Amino acid sequence: MSSRSLKRASAVRARASVFAALGDETRLAMVGTLADGQAQSIARLTAGTNLTRQAVSKHLRVLESAGIVRLVRVGRESRFELEPHAIDDVRAYLDQVSKQWDDALARLKLLVEE
Repeated sequence: MSSRSLKRASAVRARASVFAALGDETRLAMVGTLADGQAQSIARLTAGTNLTRQAVSKHLRVLESAGIVRLVRVGRESRFELEPHAIDDVRAYLDQVSKQWDDALARLKLLVEE
């Protein structure tokens, strides 16, 4: 397998892990909470939900392994913040797929109208 193929496969795996992590509504809500740019503690992410700290920690580990959030230490406290690069990469990928579909539909329209 060529290095280009390996790089492409790696990118596909990374995007798949982001999509899988965001496919859970609890994790998607956490990302929405972190989208304001403020690093949040597990206690703050747990507040107002019926989730335990253990459940929130488990969801955060999934998001962290997908590269969506990162752990930052503030004194003795652990906080999590959004890692925008993973979201930006997926957004760029979806824009690319959208453009491919737009191009394909434009070609189909030309074919049908001939």
